[in-house]
Amino acid sequence: MNLLSIAAAAAAARPLLSAEAEGGGLAINLFWIVVASANFIVFAVILYFAFGKQISGMLENRRQRIEQGLRDAEQARRDRESGEQERLETLAEARRESNEILARAQKVAQETRDADIAATRAELERLRTKATEEIEAEKHRALNELRSEVADLALAAAGAVVGEAMTDARQRKLVEEFLASAPSPDGKN
Repeated sequence: MNLLSIAAAAAAARPLLSAEAEGGGLAINLFWIVVASANFIVFAVILYFAFGKQISGMLENRRQRIEQGLRDAEQARRDRESGEQERLETLAEARRESNEILARAQKVAQETRDADIAATRAELERLRTKATEEIEAEKHRALNELRSEVADLALAAAGAVVGEAMTDARQRKLVEEFLASAPSPDGKN
């Protein structure tokens, strides 16, 4: 109600203000400026009470969503950085483990190769020793066989030269005495 009384007083004062401004050009009417300002304020207050809480709530929700989005973006950036660091650490760990596995495999392969070479050398040495023993045994057997045949031939030749037949026992005794006194081919007596 006070606004209406102010508006009425301003309307009464209007003829006084307009009389002074009739001189020409642009006239500023203070009454209408005050009325327009009052109208603006009234409408602003009405709009605030009608929609202010809703708009404030929407703006607050939007501000919270923006802040949450910024926090999420910051968290995602930190997660990405830590994920990158973890990936690099995992990659370095995998490389280290693969190098260890490779080194162990090479060591096992070298040990296996060395063991195989040692076993092969031992087997070759055993075979060489066995072959040497067999050769020696065969050599002695062949020498004994050769001596026996030489003795038989010598006895036959001696019997032909002497003209008498010798008994087997006598022949064997003479051959054994001869062979015992004769040097052996390997230089032993």
